[in-house]
Amino acid sequence: MTVEGKVALVTGSSRGLGRAYALALAAEGADVAIHDVDTTAAARFGEAASGPAVADEIKALGRRSGFFAADLTDAEQTARLVADVVETFGTLDILVNNAGGDMGATTPRPDPNDALDIDPADIRAVVDRNVLTTMFACKYAGLHMREQRTGKIINVGSVAGHAPARNGIVYAAAKAANSHYTRCLAEQLRPFDVNVNCLAPAATYTGRFLATREVRDQSELSRLQRIAEPGDMAAIVLFLAGPASDYLTGETIVCW
Repeated sequence: MTVEGKVALVTGSSRGLGRAYALALAAEGADVAIHDVDTTAAARFGEAASGPAVADEIKALGRRSGFFAADLTDAEQTARLVADVVETFGTLDILVNNAGGDMGATTPRPDPNDALDIDPADIRAVVDRNVLTTMFACKYAGLHMREQRTGKIINVGSVAGHAPARNGIVYAAAKAANSHYTRCLAEQLRPFDVNVNCLAPAATYTGRFLATREVRDQSELSRLQRIAEPGDMAAIVLFLAGPASDYLTGETIVCW
């Protein structure tokens, strides 16, 4: 699953699963651009000191890195992010669209978080953070990869997008949209040897996950019944980013 010599951009990578994906890619030989909306986002749930601090972790592994701030709900900022990464590293081979989450407009999660009583501002916030960010990043990274006729795009959905939900309904619908968008974009980029796939993670331990949920004891459960660790999901990202998945495109790997 080596990605030696490749350049990766992982969105929302100053914390949580994004940080785990970035560190895993760097450990396998990739140079990694770290991104978040600003330098302080990483510290919100105590997962890292800052975005630049995560870039320093990548550099300590002997790879090139840097922190890039951008609001991916803004098309112009997203275009500038991709352009800055290409200018800094010389190319872009791997995009991991990790930025997103079930976050309200002004709260850690929408409350109420159903389909009918949810605040309209929270609907827009969830859709923008999970669908628009993916589409904008794919658009501008995809233009670069189409021109160079190679690349791997990995969109991050959620298991929530593949089962009926009573809580987090808008989030679940947004992640389901990302899976079908992945399938469609894969067809557009198939003639250019650009792979587009999606990972739908199971519930996974991160700082934000622990801060917004009650977690019961897992010790009596089997490995495949427990809440996942970030490394479990990072291993699948490595598969999708590396040569073992060269003939796989348009698929969503759902972790139940």
